[in-house]
Amino acid sequence: MTVTRHNWTKEEIQNIYNKPVMELLYEAATVHRLHHNPNTVQVSTLLSIKTGGCPEDCGYCPQAARYHTNIEGNDLMSVTQVKAQTLRAKASGSSRVCMGAAWRNVKDGPEFDQVLEMVRTINKLGMEVCCTLGMLTENQAKRLAEAGLYAYNHNLDSSEEYYKEVISTRGFEDRLKTIDNVRKTNVTVCSGGIIGMGETEEDRAGMLVALSTLNPQPESVPINALVAVEGTPLENQKPVSIWDMVRMVATTRIVMPETQVRLSAGRTQMSQEGQALCFFAGANSIFAGDKLLTTPNPDVNEDMELFKLLGLNTQRPFIKKRQPQTVEAKDSKYESLGEKPKWSRPEHTIQRNESAKEKAKS
Repeated sequence: MTVTRHNWTKEEIQNIYNKPVMELLYEAATVHRLHHNPNTVQVSTLLSIKTGGCPEDCGYCPQAARYHTNIEGNDLMSVTQVKAQTLRAKASGSSRVCMGAAWRNVKDGPEFDQVLEMVRTINKLGMEVCCTLGMLTENQAKRLAEAGLYAYNHNLDSSEEYYKEVISTRGFEDRLKTIDNVRKTNVTVCSGGIIGMGETEEDRAGMLVALSTLNPQPESVPINALVAVEGTPLENQKPVSIWDMVRMVATTRIVMPETQVRLSAGRTQMSQEGQALCFFAGANSIFAGDKLLTTPNPDVNEDMELFKLLGLNTQRPFIKKRQPQTVEAKDSKYESLGEKPKWSRPEHTIQRNESAKEKAKS
């Protein structure tokens, strides 16, 4: 078995990334087979439980309130709606439901209590539950774990250096702090990033340094290709090539051998052959469903047809880690603390973000 390292350097990762493609693919596929079943792919369904109106200025995000992107917002879904969507996802072959809310951070109160009830409901249906709700405190992480949360997603997005060129309303260190709070529970970590935002290869390597030097490394790492949405600051970015995605997936697999590497946003721009190369290079997880929060995604039937063509099977839930126990709200030992943590607001100016905001006003 390949030894999992936590001391990768940016130079080492760049050297891997820039290997000849055939050599890179062979090495990544070899590592993949040492740690995973190469014919099994974990399928997650991403569900936007609260859409739009986010106060952040993330340059890639159509849900930011300050940009005009024609996204139809919605208030927090009901537990009944989430249950119905979960049953649909389960029937289509998903083993995990990932719930996303367009919040800067979790706030104690009725809405968070409602999310906790969603977690309990999904876990009782025999599905892995993941949430991406923004920053959260240690107590909030413990309340989610107690409800039966399986994973928490909090992407680093890019390298620490390039992060400042994409987001000005929260600091990179807050993302690391949230991951650290999750690690104080039995909840697994899902954290990855986006390529195609104008970053360099060095930035891509820097993001993988930040992820791979976490100990333990994230159990899931989503690799997203930017979907440039009109109205966002990054609307004019050209799509990354399939070879960039293949190199990023393969490099991620080599430096994080035990992690499930998720082929995420941008799959609508990939051919079946391109996706097959990513699976060969070590991707063993996807998001299914016609939307990833707000951006297009291949239809689940298309995915199942591709799996059949490639001889891939869907992973059953709770293979990597046993199912968490759900503690009912009345039996909870953790209470709302009414916390008001002071997450950072760097508030430096990113010109393209400011320009998109002014354009939205007009």
